[in-house]
Amino acid sequence: MKRLIETKLVNPLLEQFGIPAYKTVGSAGIDLVACIAEPVVIGGRQHKLIGTGLAINIQDPGLVAIVASRSGLCLNHHIRVGQGVGIIDSDYHGEIGVILHNDGDNDYQVNPGERIAQLLFMPVVQVAFKLVPEFSTVTERGIGGFGSTGKA
Repeated sequence: MKRLIETKLVNPLLEQFGIPAYKTVGSAGIDLVACIAEPVVIGGRQHKLIGTGLAINIQDPGLVAIVASRSGLCLNHHIRVGQGVGIIDSDYHGEIGVILHNDGDNDYQVNPGERIAQLLFMPVVQVAFKLVPEFSTVTERGIGGFGSTGKA
């Protein structure tokens, strides 16, 4: 069963590119497109904020939208979501923007309507921190850092 998420077009160009939707029944992510009137060039080792023309109203604090890179765009052109993943909180109602970063040396041209990222919805668990002098359980790893779970 799909949850209904209120969606608003904040850029009328999005109508010509198509409202984002799942491409297959097994898709976890919805492709977001560059809702731009003209191509945008991202120089090598540079980043740009690209609008998607879309705003959402998640309404449920137990749900978050995640903006993730498209694997083909990263593999073939070195273009990825700049901060690793983007977080769209349930109380954010503005346009979803994607910070695209070019890890390559060559310029990359983002074209109007191009699929630039994926939008996924995931559950959220909010926590409260309880300050303690020592943890109530002991683990085998303890405070071991990077590489502490095995020897190479």
